[in-house]
Amino acid sequence: MVKEIAHSLREYKRASIATPVLVTFEVVLEVFIPFVIAMLVNEIGGGCGLDVILKYGAALVVMAGLSLAFGVCSGITCASASSGLAKNLRKDMFYKIQSYSFRNIDKFNVSSLITRMTTDVTNVQTAYMLLIRLVVRSPLMLVSSFVMAFVMGGSLAWVFVAVVPLLAVGLIIIVVKTIPLFHRAFRKYDNLNNSIQENVKAAREVKAYVREDYEQAKFGRASHDLRKDFQKAERILAFNQPIMQFCLYVVMCAVLTYGSYLVIGSSGAAGGIGVGELSSILTYGFMMLNSLMMLSMAFTMIAMAGESGRRIVEVLEEESTLVNPEHPVYEIKDGSIDFEGVSFKYSPSAERNALSDIDLHIASGETIGIIGGTGSSKSTLVQLVSRLYDVTEGCVKVGGVDVRQYDLQTLRNGVAMVLQKNVLFSGTIAENLRWGDKNATQEEIEAAARLACADEFIERFPQKYETYIEQGGANVSGGQKQRLCIARALLKKPKILILDDSTSAVDTHTDAKIRKAMREYIPETTKIIIAQRTASVEDADRIIVMDGGTVNDIGTHAELIKRNAIYREVYTSQNKEGHDLED
Repeated sequence: MVKEIAHSLREYKRASIATPVLVTFEVVLEVFIPFVIAMLVNEIGGGCGLDVILKYGAALVVMAGLSLAFGVCSGITCASASSGLAKNLRKDMFYKIQSYSFRNIDKFNVSSLITRMTTDVTNVQTAYMLLIRLVVRSPLMLVSSFVMAFVMGGSLAWVFVAVVPLLAVGLIIIVVKTIPLFHRAFRKYDNLNNSIQENVKAAREVKAYVREDYEQAKFGRASHDLRKDFQKAERILAFNQPIMQFCLYVVMCAVLTYGSYLVIGSSGAAGGIGVGELSSILTYGFMMLNSLMMLSMAFTMIAMAGESGRRIVEVLEEESTLVNPEHPVYEIKDGSIDFEGVSFKYSPSAERNALSDIDLHIASGETIGIIGGTGSSKSTLVQLVSRLYDVTEGCVKVGGVDVRQYDLQTLRNGVAMVLQKNVLFSGTIAENLRWGDKNATQEEIEAAARLACADEFIERFPQKYETYIEQGGANVSGGQKQRLCIARALLKKPKILILDDSTSAVDTHTDAKIRKAMREYIPETTKIIIAQRTASVEDADRIIVMDGGTVNDIGTHAELIKRNAIYREVYTSQNKEGHDLED
C-alpha cells in the first residue's frame, strides 16, 4: 500500500526528503538550548560577569533563531509535499476511473468513489504531513533529550526510561482498538454520502411525493450510525491525554525529589548535580514526554489514514476489464455489425444471462429498429457494439473485425451512442456539442443541430450557441436535451449511430423530422434506433423484436404486424383508433 501511494509523490520527492533533514537540524538546536542554559545558570551561580552572560545570551539567540528558521522551512516543505501528494493522488485516481469499464464502475458505487477522492485523500494528506515531520521529530527529540539528560544528570535520567514501557503499552492498545472502528466508520461514510447524493439527485421526486420526512429520517439513521462508531473511537482516543499527563506528573515528581536530593548533596557527595543541570533535566523531561504525546497522536491519525490509504489503493490497483489488445486495429472499414452466438451476463456470478444466443447481421448503412418490453435487454445489446461491456460468449464484429481487436478509442470514435439518460455538462451549447468533435467549426455545429432539429429552439435563445447550460442540463427541457445529445453524436461523423430511446421526450412530428434528416444526410451511417413506440421504428429497413434477452423476431413493419404477436400488441396499444392492420 505504501509503495502505491508513494508513487504519487513524483515531483514532490525533494520536498519530502528535505523536510526530515530540516527537522533534524531543528531538533539538534532545540536540544542544545537547555544545555547552554544549564551552563549559564551555573556560571551565574558562580558569580560570573556581564560579558559571560552576554556571550551565552548571544549563543542562545542564534541557536533559537536558527531553530526557528529550520522549523519554518520544514513547515513549508512539509506543506508542499503533503498537499502535492494529495493533488497527485486525486489526479491519479481520477485518471484511473476514466479508464474503468462499466463493470469496474459497477463495483464501486459513485458515492464511495467521491468519498475516496475527498475524505480519504485528505486523511492520507494529514497523515503524510505528520509522518515526514512529527514522526521524524518526536523520536529524534525523545532519543536526543534522553542522551542529553543522561549526560547532564547521570542516574537521574533513568527515571524517564521507567515510564516509556507504560506509555508504549497504552499507545499500542489505543491503536489496536481504534483501527477496526475506523475501518467500519469509513464504510458508513459511503452509505451517508450515497444517501445525500440520492436525495439531491431526486430532489424533484422527493418534493413531488412529499417525502422530505422520510428522507430526513433515512439520513438521520445513516448519520447516527456513523456517529456511534466515531464516538467509540474518540472515547478510546480520549485515554491518550490522561495517560500522558499522569506519566508526566509522576516523572516530574520523581525527578524533582531525587534531583533535589542530588543538588543538596552536590557540595560533597559524588555524583551530585547543580541547579542548572536539574532545570535542564526537567526541560528534557518535558521534551521527552511531549514527544511521546505527539507521537501517539500521530500514530492514531496514521492508523485512521491507513484505512483511507487501503481504500485509495483499491481504486488505483483496480484494472479495467476492457483493455487494448497487443496489436490493436486502428481503422474501421465500414459500419456493418455481426453478433455471432453472443451471450452476456453482467456478473460472472450471475445465475442467468442478460442476453442469450444472439445471431444477427446488420449491413453497413442499414437502419435497424429495436423494440421490446422493459427488461428485454435492448440497451444491453447495443452496449456490446461499442464495447462498454465484453461478451460472455461468442463475439461482436464491427466492420468484419471482433470489437475486442480494435483500439478502444478508435472503436468508440466510430460508434456514437445517445443513451437513455441524456447528460449535458455545464458550459455553453457550443462547448457541449464539441464533445462530439472538439475541432468542429461553427458551421459544422449548426449543421448537426439542424439534423437533430435542435436549431429550432437554439435560435430562440438570446445568445444562441453561446447560451450557458447548467449542470446536467437543468435549464433545458427533456426534449431539448435529447436533441442536443443527438447533435453531439452526429458531430462525431460515426460509422454507427445508436439512439437508445433518445427521442422519447420529443413529439412524434419532431421525431419523424429527425429520422428523415438522418436518412437523407447520413445514408452511409448504420443507424440503430431503440424505441418504445412503433412510430419511431416503422420506417426502418428491419425491426428486431427483443423478448427476455433473446431475439424474438426480425422483419419489416408490415411483416411483423402480420406474424409477430408481441409487435402487433405494442402497435395496437399505441394506435387505439383501430387502424387496418392489413395495410
